[in-house]
Amino acid sequence: MILTIPCTLMRGGTSKGPYFHAADLPADPAERDRVLLAAMGSPHARQIDGIGGGDTLTSKVVIVSPSTRADIDVEYLFAQVSVETATVDTTPNCGNMLAGVGPFAIENGLVPATDPVTTLRILNVNTGKVVEAVIQTPGGKVSYDGLARIDGVPGSGAPIQLNFRDAAGAKTGRLLPTGRPLDVVDGVEVSCIDFSTPLVFVPAQAMGKTGHETKAELDADRKLKVRLESIRLQVALLAGLGDVRDKVLPKIALVASPQGRGVIASRYFTPWNCHSAYAVTGALCLAAASILPGSVVQGLARPKSDDPYLVTIEQPAGTLDIRLDVAAKAVDDLPVIHSAGLIRTARPLFRGAVHVPLCEPGRAA
Repeated sequence: MILTIPCTLMRGGTSKGPYFHAADLPADPAERDRVLLAAMGSPHARQIDGIGGGDTLTSKVVIVSPSTRADIDVEYLFAQVSVETATVDTTPNCGNMLAGVGPFAIENGLVPATDPVTTLRILNVNTGKVVEAVIQTPGGKVSYDGLARIDGVPGSGAPIQLNFRDAAGAKTGRLLPTGRPLDVVDGVEVSCIDFSTPLVFVPAQAMGKTGHETKAELDADRKLKVRLESIRLQVALLAGLGDVRDKVLPKIALVASPQGRGVIASRYFTPWNCHSAYAVTGALCLAAASILPGSVVQGLARPKSDDPYLVTIEQPAGTLDIRLDVAAKAVDDLPVIHSAGLIRTARPLFRGAVHVPLCEPGRAA
């Protein structure tokens, strides 16, 4: 027995995966997750029996639906499908995959396009936060051709501007989930910040690292990953997130002063392996932390004297620029960040249908 489900495989930023219309998937979350696992070929290290790419960056799913809210154009749910375990996590958001939501919604008739650009208000169902996306639509049609380049992706494409509004406390409801900009865990000063996503920042030097290592070097250091996981689990408890041994949030990252033209250098974990390209939501959180008084990130950052709210991040795939819109006055000694924006690109890789087997003996679907 085979289910045939329409989908579009897209690259969104530095990630890729299938985009589905919500109406084409089961409404029951448990049944939906079983379908997504089977579609991606999980659990299997190579996802050989599905369309996943055998990596966290290519085992992502986006589910798009029209909105009943007058102030929202379209809604989307992000799902991180585990490669090696039969789990689907819908607690995080993914800013890279978000880049494809607008084009997908327009081309599938969920929202109309305008000329020369279409500005959409997109609700991320995972966090309840709204993101503004500006898509190039000359003549009322989505254009994927352009000169915008992002590190981690070959070639160029049409720029997609993403503006994350009111992103503080996206998951925990607080910019400082533990109530403090600085905590000491396992004898190490760390900062837990929730801006677009909750993230634990650890000075690389405290872990015996420079913060400029390659993904392969960090992934090979088992002792480092054990130490980071210990810190992550303890901070999650301090932040009121509970036992997160089987959850990807909060993520964790090493931070260091920049070597080049950047403001801050960082290596971001997913959370059990180093990310080959910094996640958008993680980058937004890092940028916010870089201007947060008392955080370990601010202590290592080297802000641009002529443009203090343009935060350039040095990361494994190159650099990533985040533009912060900050209020003139702080509140309770904390900066008020109205929005954080960046440029991404996206494009469809194929449109068609994925064939999903129903549950079979010996198959974790």
